[in-house]
Amino acid sequence: MEYMLFICTDPDGEDAAPDDLTIEEWVADVDGRGMRHHGNRLRPVEAATTVRRRGDRVVLTDGPFAETREQIAGYDVIEAADLDEAVAIAAAHPMARAGRVEVRPFWPLDTGD
Repeated sequence: MEYMLFICTDPDGEDAAPDDLTIEEWVADVDGRGMRHHGNRLRPVEAATTVRRRGDRVVLTDGPFAETREQIAGYDVIEAADLDEAVAIAAAHPMARAGRVEVRPFWPLDTGD
């Protein structure tokens, strides 16, 4: 099953522990096991554009949809057997300590094909 990992900042996060993986080590491990489809960092929220459509108008707003101290800093799409395995992969991510990692299963769109 595919899972999206939202990599988020957290002002209350901790510094890395000596035995924590670096991001490069985490990516190499998960890629090496064939469990990561892709992922990347995201530009800061100042670079975001929020899009809404109201009637025939497209309304653009600079910045994120909601005011929050936490930010989505990146993402990874992984393949895992189940939620437990996805959580274990997320828990090893460096941002699980320094920030937070939201694990969310994909909900495939049923197109009737």
